Parts: sequence; C-alpha cells; structure tokens
Amino acid sequence: MRIAYSVETVRAAERELMARLPEGALMQRAAAGLAAACADLLGRVYGSRVALLVGSGDNGGDALYAGARLARRGAGVTAVLLNPDRAHGGGLAALRAAGGRVVAAGAAGGGGAAAGGGPVAGSGGAAAGGSAVADRELTGLGGEGADGRAEAAVARADLVVDGIVGIGGKGGLRPDAERLVRAVRGIVVAVDLPSGVDADTGEVRGSAVRADATITFGAYKPGLLIDPARTHSGALRLVDIGLDAHLPADPDVEALQHEDVAAMLPRPSAESDKYRRGVVGVVAGSARYPGAAVLAVSGALRGGAGAVRYVGPGADTVIARFPETLVHSGPPAKAGRVQSWVVGPGLGDGAAARHSLEDVLASDVPVLVDADGLHLLPTGSDLRKREAATVLTPHAGEAAALLGVSREEVEAGRLAAVRALSERYGATVLLKGSTTLIAAEHQPVRVNPTGVGWLATAGSGDVLSGLIGSLLATGLPARDAASVGAYLHGLAARRTTAPHGAPIAAYDVSTALTDTWRDVLA
Repeated sequence: MRIAYSVETVRAAERELMARLPEGALMQRAAAGLAAACADLLGRVYGSRVALLVGSGDNGGDALYAGARLARRGAGVTAVLLNPDRAHGGGLAALRAAGGRVVAAGAAGGGGAAAGGGPVAGSGGAAAGGSAVADRELTGLGGEGADGRAEAAVARADLVVDGIVGIGGKGGLRPDAERLVRAVRGIVVAVDLPSGVDADTGEVRGSAVRADATITFGAYKPGLLIDPARTHSGALRLVDIGLDAHLPADPDVEALQHEDVAAMLPRPSAESDKYRRGVVGVVAGSARYPGAAVLAVSGALRGGAGAVRYVGPGADTVIARFPETLVHSGPPAKAGRVQSWVVGPGLGDGAAARHSLEDVLASDVPVLVDADGLHLLPTGSDLRKREAATVLTPHAGEAAALLGVSREEVEAGRLAAVRALSERYGATVLLKGSTTLIAAEHQPVRVNPTGVGWLATAGSGDVLSGLIGSLLATGLPARDAASVGAYLHGLAARRTTAPHGAPIAAYDVSTALTDTWRDVLA
C-alpha cells in the first residue's frame, strides 16, 4: 500500500530525525537518491547535459548536491539560480567543486512559486556561507544576457531537475520560472514534487511543472496521488531517508495495490451456498434507461455475491440478458431478503423512483446510492441514522449538487470535496474521476490509481455500482468494498484497452472483471 502524509506531518518527522543525525545528513541522503534516479533515467551519465532549476529553499539544495554527484560522474551540469542571493550555499559550493557551472535567471528575487521551503532540512541554505554568489562570479554560457544563458542551458539539457520550490509551495509558477520551464526539451525530474502543485491537496492553482518522474523523499505526499497534481508528477519513486519510525501509524491518504486488494477479495468456503455468499438487490432502470438495469446487474454478477435480485420495470430485459437473475416487480421491501442494495442507476425522477429510494434506505442492510438516486437524495440527509452503512458514488457534477458548490470547485479540490461529502452525509463517499477518491469519516482517504480515461463512457458507473454492491453483500465493509470495486473496475478497463489503448463500452468492462479478479489473486 502506498501511504501519503501531509506536509506538516512530514516536516515534524524530519525535525525529529534531524535531531538525531549530523547536520546536513538528511539532505545528503535525499541528494544521493535523487542523483541515482537521474542516472537511471539518463542511462549514460558521462557526457550528458544536466540543468538544475534551483529555487531558494532546501529543495534547491537537494538539486545542487545531486547535481554535484552527477558532475563527479562526468555529466556537464549547469545550475540555473532563480534567486541567486538565497541559493543553498553548501549545495552551490559542492556543485562548483565538482566542476558544475552556474548562471543566474533574470533579476534576483524572481522565480519559484508563491511560497517556498524544501522538504529536507540540510546544512544551512545561503546563510551558511554568506551570499551564495558574493564570493564567486556566476559563470556564463556564451555572450548572451543572463536570461538567454539560462534558457539556453535548459533547452540544451538532456535532463532538467526541477528544484524550484518544495512541498511548502503555494500557487503557480512565477514568470521567470515559467519561462524557463517552457524552454525544456529533455527529461524533467521533479525534486519531491513538481513545482506549482499543492502537496497536501493535489490542487494546481496556475502554471506548474509537468515532470516525467518525481523523486519524493521519506513519504509520499497526498498531492502526488490525487489529480490534477498527479498528472504533473509522472512516474513516482520514493527515496527512503529514514523517516518511517517518526511517522504516525495513520496516514492522510492511502492507495491500495494488488496485494492489498487480493487480501480483501471474498472467497467462498466449501460449505457456501448462494445465500451464504450474499444476495445483492439492484433497483435500477426505467422505461427511458433500461440499459442501466442490465449494466448494474452485469457488474453485480461478477462481484462475488451468490445471487443478484433485480427489482424494477426492466425485468424482462434483464432476464433476457442474464437468466440467472432473480427478478421482482417491487417494491424493494417485498422483493425478498438481500444483504445489500444498489439503487439509482437509470431510475428516473418520478414518484415511483423516490419511493424505491426511501424503501431501500429504510432497510437494515448496506446501501449504495448512485446516479438518479443521488439526485433524489434530500440535500443534507444524515445517513448516520441508518442501521447499516451507506455508500454514495457521485461524479464531480453530482458531488457539486450535493455540496451546493460549482463543479469547477469540486474538480479543483477533489480531496476537500470528498471529505466534505463524507462528513456532511455521514456516509462512505466514492468520488469518481481520473483518480477516484474514497472517504469515510475518521479514516484516511483512499485513492484509486487504476482508472484510465477510456472509462469516461456511458454506463461504466452503472457497472461499478453493481460491482461494489455485490462486494457489500459478501460482507466487505463499505470503505473496503468501494475501494476494491474501484480498483477492479479500473484494472478491467485497462485490460480491455490494452496494449495500446482503444475505445471501450461499459459492458466490455464488466466482461473483463472475472479475468481481472483472477489476475489480482495471481
């Protein structure tokens, strides 16, 4: 499992660890890991050209010390200082001693983002040796001015290290930094996180670096796992700098991996029958949207429950496609015993739909509410009053309606939105999107990493609802059922679009679930 911690938590852990180590040791650990990752990406270090975009914090110090290591291995390394008077003195001296070159970018005081501060404290910034440039003249790269030299160094580099701003940065890149980033032609490696993104929330407020790889230190930060910042991070590598013993047991965000999901998947015993394995009830579909019933049932049949009981007007259509389904005309309370309910996909907004939702929510089993069910849910409903768990599965537009805010606000701050929904409604909330988030009160938010863009197709959410409802019927807790369902759903889509990516239909995803389940167990 990948686990992520807030900036405040990481910094507290760093302070505890630094108190036990020689001055600068933590920064050297980070720089060693960063340099090794850069070397791997370059393939051949000797003779390569590396540019360091260096801000005023310790993040820039990490880049300078890593650059010194690469220079000692034969790389041509140029540090571009966005704020020369505040560059890390020790790191700058190390780079020069290793044969690296230095050029200033524009006027002193430019560059970076709205607030700086690197993730790893080290041997004391510019103050350690006075002004970072007072004792030695900056080396140019030709006859052009400082801006031209800086941009030329960046444009010619095989690899560019983004050490502009660290995990304390807020807001987008400033103009000097943005101009340099636009000049990049080579591989981009971000130090701890791409500059311009919010480490705690994943928000991107303005321009930001788009990295090919991000080398993060000690612990993942939430923004590295959550869109829109995740799309700026590229491939992630975690460098162990010894923080584990100083971090709390409960992270802020976590992301499941194969091993975690495999351990949660239900397995029938030799004594199991279809009822002991669980029965999931599906209340979905209408005259206008009969396909929603079929798709929700298709997901439910492949989610581990022993039987699917369908209630609604689409019984004939469902039976024609899936003859193993148990059907009933309704109402849900009279359809027979179930261990969970799924309500809402294609349900419509009439009186019958509203009564079905009320009927299901009055039951004493876990309920998943999706699509039209969310539209019918009274704003601010306190679902804590139910005897069993409730799962809400909105997309950004539905989440905005439930919170009374704009869709843009939800999409820009997905982590805040999913937490707010869970707290307001007293439910487990799965917020769909390019990274799906699952929140339950007083527990770390889970991030699903498996989704692909091709899942943005009509009916895929209906399949997901049926799948999660089936997992609920097997006895999985709400948070685990939602997390496992999202994980399998995303993997099934990947399997269907592989190897090069191609359009898929929702039913393609449901048919791939069985093989996906098998792959995870293997």
